[in-house]
Amino acid sequence: MKLLLVILLSILLAILPFSAPAGPVAVQGVRMTPAAGQTRLVLDLSGPVTHKIFPLEGPDRLVIDIADAELTGQALQSGADDPILIGLRSGVREGDDLRIVLDLKQPVRAKSFPMAPDADHGHRLVVDLIPKGAPKGSSAARAATASRPAAGSRANPARDLVVAIDAGHGGADPGAIGSRGTREKDVTLAIARRLAALVDKEPGMRPVMIRDGDVFVPLRQRMRKARKHEADIFVSIHADAFTDPKVRGSSVFTLSRGGATSEAAKWLADKENSADLIGGVDLGASDDVLAGVLLDMAQNATLEHSADAARAVLSNLSRLGATHRGEVQKAGFMVLKSPDVPSMLVETAFITNPAEEARLLNPANQQRLAQAILAGIKQYFNKYRPRSLVRGSNKEAAQQAVAEALADGAAVPASPPGGRQHAIAAGDTLAVIAKRYGVSLSALRSANNLEGDVIRAGQVLTIPGGSPGDG
Repeated sequence: MKLLLVILLSILLAILPFSAPAGPVAVQGVRMTPAAGQTRLVLDLSGPVTHKIFPLEGPDRLVIDIADAELTGQALQSGADDPILIGLRSGVREGDDLRIVLDLKQPVRAKSFPMAPDADHGHRLVVDLIPKGAPKGSSAARAATASRPAAGSRANPARDLVVAIDAGHGGADPGAIGSRGTREKDVTLAIARRLAALVDKEPGMRPVMIRDGDVFVPLRQRMRKARKHEADIFVSIHADAFTDPKVRGSSVFTLSRGGATSEAAKWLADKENSADLIGGVDLGASDDVLAGVLLDMAQNATLEHSADAARAVLSNLSRLGATHRGEVQKAGFMVLKSPDVPSMLVETAFITNPAEEARLLNPANQQRLAQAILAGIKQYFNKYRPRSLVRGSNKEAAQQAVAEALADGAAVPASPPGGRQHAIAAGDTLAVIAKRYGVSLSALRSANNLEGDVIRAGQVLTIPGGSPGDG
């Protein structure tokens, strides 16, 4: 028996792949460019990095900590002719991390963002140094903003837009069943395949099938697969059902606010997932509130984009026939809960309505449904050419937001016992926020020392405990 175990162990060791631990990322060089009253540093890297930036005073310095990295390129150069920099130096910190210290001639605001490889360069970390006295609308500040990618933009503009197509149910889960015995899983797969074929013909677009066969895929795994493939939009295709066979019409759903809130709690509880969502930046235990604020900002944007895309799809479906409701509906469907991918669930028709069941089986009607869904997606892409949402594989905007908040010394209020935080997005009003969280306007004003109802995008509000009140 022991001999058999030894033989089996030897076989396993022989066939299992050996993976050596990854080495540190190499900082292959540092380039400096003074321009328009500011200084830009570009660090050439052998791979993506996690970094932190913070200022020190007396004398003025800026510290850049890069996790698991080493300087392998040219020595850091002096900044003798630079209006901001005195010089640069580096050292090893905590065994594996690289610390770069910038000695400064004056206090600065630092803004940083990573850049993915392109035809001419590899991975880079860009750090812009702007004199702290320069107004944010000054030429130096404008130059820093104009020269970096737009928030959420991709370094490779030629990258195809990815449409994740999820055929509902599958495998042991047949979904709803019509009076003719039609299984929901079969018609959703047929429509999904037609939609994928249409997307594949569109220049600059690429489909990803969440399932492309009669297999069961767990709901959360469907969401993860979309994120893994860097989906720009997620469409889950279903066929509705009801006890009354006369009920008919298509519907489109997006995630409810309650579903988003519950999912946010799961993401923030999982440190690895939350770090992935906010750009791979290790905020540390003391920055949980900041992580929550960033997640809330990402979710707000995702919900807004989901609603816009869903309205466009519903509008196109309405041209084919009746819709069950005249507006996009909201629910807590698990497959819609990705905090950073605009998502919708399309109920194409009622499979329990005999006339609609027949249409669901009709290949020509399946094609028309796919065309209507694609038309809505294209309208959404034409409006946004979506580059503005943070996702795990598109980390520039999140890393930039974290770096700016930390480097500018942004004060994120501590969450009161049992309290919540809300990061104000464009279009928010105090009344809408109060209604969303079920608190009175007066309580919301009091908790945030507001005399009126004027708020601004990016501001963080403390949400008090309480119930609806004087509104």
